[in-house]
Amino acid sequence: MSIGRWYPIREVASLHDRVNSLFQDFAGDGQQVTAASFAPAVDVFENGEKLVLKLDIPGIKEEDLDVRVENQTLSVRGERKFESEEKEENFHRPVFSVGRRYGSFYRSFSLPTMVDTENVQASYNAGVLKLELKKKASAQPRQIKIGAAA
Repeated sequence: MSIGRWYPIREVASLHDRVNSLFQDFAGDGQQVTAASFAPAVDVFENGEKLVLKLDIPGIKEEDLDVRVENQTLSVRGERKFESEEKEENFHRPVFSVGRRYGSFYRSFSLPTMVDTENVQASYNAGVLKLELKKKASAQPRQIKIGAAA
């Protein structure tokens, strides 16, 4: 018997994938498309000056996005609309199988108090929504000079 390292995060991610698989199986093989919600993938990272969020939301128009900050909570809403017909050489063919997710989404993030909620920048490029939240000046790292001892 060998001893291996246990990674609890990997176990949680595996459980998350299995639960998602169950819901996808329950929804069927795409025979009927409903306006269900989905959750876009998000990367969150920070450096000394700002907190950055990147949401993958391809196929969503910029005007179909709503980004708000209220009471230290950042919320992002959007909708990917389903087009039920495909035009091909002067005739219409209904879509019978759907592999992409359609409908609306809502993600919210609790912001730490170090974030300046009055100074948020948003950009949208190639299906990626990038939100930059600057830190308050008091929260940014600063170097302290060491003086000579008396």
